[in-house]
Amino acid sequence: MSGQHPAAHPEPIERASEDELRALQLERLKWSVRHAYEHVAPYRRKCELAGAHPEDLRTLADLARFPFTVKDDLRQSYPFGMFAVPREQLVRLHASSGTTGKPTVVGYTREDIETWAGLVARSLRAAGARPGDIVHVAYGYGLFTGGLGAHYGAERLGCTVIPMSGGQSQKQVQLIRDLEPDIIMVTPSYMLALVEEFHRQGLDAAASSLRAGLFGAEPWTEALRREIETRAGLEALDIYGLSEVMGPGVASECLESKDGAVIWEDHFYPEVVDPASGAVLADGAPGELVLTTLTRQALPMIRYRTRDLSALLPPTARAMRRLARIGGRTDDMLIVRGVNVFPSQIEELVLGLAGLAPHYQLELTRAAHLDQLALRVECLAGAAPELRGGLERELAARIKAYIGISARVSVGDPGSLERSQGKARHVIDRRGS
Repeated sequence: MSGQHPAAHPEPIERASEDELRALQLERLKWSVRHAYEHVAPYRRKCELAGAHPEDLRTLADLARFPFTVKDDLRQSYPFGMFAVPREQLVRLHASSGTTGKPTVVGYTREDIETWAGLVARSLRAAGARPGDIVHVAYGYGLFTGGLGAHYGAERLGCTVIPMSGGQSQKQVQLIRDLEPDIIMVTPSYMLALVEEFHRQGLDAAASSLRAGLFGAEPWTEALRREIETRAGLEALDIYGLSEVMGPGVASECLESKDGAVIWEDHFYPEVVDPASGAVLADGAPGELVLTTLTRQALPMIRYRTRDLSALLPPTARAMRRLARIGGRTDDMLIVRGVNVFPSQIEELVLGLAGLAPHYQLELTRAAHLDQLALRVECLAGAAPELRGGLERELAARIKAYIGISARVSVGDPGSLERSQGKARHVIDRRGS
């Protein structure tokens, strides 16, 4: 495709002045807050308790007067209580796992889907993708927002999509060789697994057709970016999103700068707050990222606490601010191969299996660039040793069925796990060691 194709150029809003952008944000923010207040009863109750009303929103800074939304609001209103439109107007539902066994349900109107596709298309274009390019999507399809979010965005840009989903590494490599895609969208850890599969087959991953990758769904470092770029021979860019706010494409890096994901501020208003006090921090100060949707119809999120630790950086390649690389989370959620896992989920499954004691320890390691989860538990006193194998298989099967990841389970003797005198150490994360 010619480098002069119209789609190669940013949209006007991406080049807007700060005054233009802030004016648009305020207009859209007033609509979104009123939309949530009038149509989402749980949020209206929070506003009433806080003494906040849509009429109070006269400037962008006034948003700080309004209450936060947290993941637990979605759980308590399961499945449809946080929606601002009748269920019949939803064209799609996605869901992510939660700590109580009930998933967090998110939904989209037809216009929401169009907005989402447009923002992922914008993200792909910022990464150098052009109409006619082939995009290999190796994010998981299904209730996870990654696969379908990437898919519709690539189609919107005018690309040819390979809807591979995750797994089947040998077939992934075959399709990359045979179909010669230009762009890949995948988790960074699985990209390295694909590089290893190329090597296993006696092939050089850096010689493939891939010229760029959009990597997300799990935290990754600058060191990992350099390793991927060296071994896979492509430009590695960060794409950020979360299902509660939309999905992938809330923010994404630009090929020309590669200096942090640009927040698409015409659709999301960012704040960074002190995790303890909730006070809004100045741009550049590290804290917890809070996002407010500006155009979402089905599920408006006002001041959603993402639990991601970051900072707001000044604009560079676009008129919008950037995210500092996510430095961790304020809660105990783990991300294992792109899947959200809470220790309390594991605890719930352990407690639900007769013959096991309420003691467990999770150990996370990384082998061949893929996360590995091992779970150590104890059997109850008096449990026959020959039953342990069955308990191990049953618990592993339940983890796979209810959480969606594979775990290596071992059942030990009563008292074999260390007892803490304070807060129990349920998680040992060795992935960074």
